[in-house]
Amino acid sequence: MADAIKVLLVDDHQVVRRGLRTFLEVQDDIDVVGEAADGAEGVDRAEELKPDVILMDVKMPGMDGVDALRRLRELDNRARVLVVTSFTEQRTVVPALRAGAAGYVYKDVDPDALAGAIRSVHAGHILLQPEVAGALLSQEENNSGQGRAGALTEREREVLGLIADGRSNREIARALVLSEKTVKTHVSNILMKLDLADRTQAALWAVRHGVTG
Repeated sequence: MADAIKVLLVDDHQVVRRGLRTFLEVQDDIDVVGEAADGAEGVDRAEELKPDVILMDVKMPGMDGVDALRRLRELDNRARVLVVTSFTEQRTVVPALRAGAAGYVYKDVDPDALAGAIRSVHAGHILLQPEVAGALLSQEENNSGQGRAGALTEREREVLGLIADGRSNREIARALVLSEKTVKTHVSNILMKLDLADRTQAALWAVRHGVTG
């Protein structure tokens, strides 16, 4: 299916991968394009298959999920990573989000909620539980400083506020009556001016500094 969301499964437990695949393959708009048993293999498969979304376990032998996320960022891989974990501790989830994950779900997540989460991160949204967002904010060093906000144009501040609201580029374009290409340019400029790596960091920065949509 040309328009289906291409998903890569990365988990060291074969039974988990099999269960995820069994459910996702009945979704009309989701196509499981491959599997990997650890982070290193996941990175290789991501580069080979170019998935839209990666379902990534955190704790795996060898290269774990956090290191795999960092490697994908170094390679500028554009896949959105949704962490699927059985660990509820913030010390497990927060590093993955800081490494570039678009959000996370637990392995006992309702199947329909998992499909919805995949569609959501694919659309550009960020999935954060309030308590984890708070932990990220408290841990995040104020690298860019409030003064960096002055480097943003009024339009860039509007875009940043909508990013903080979890809007995708398409939704931002509609809200501001812009083309998606123009929105992407604004997002790139925001990340560059604030010295941030991705939309997750941008959303957290916006919340921290009171920039809202």
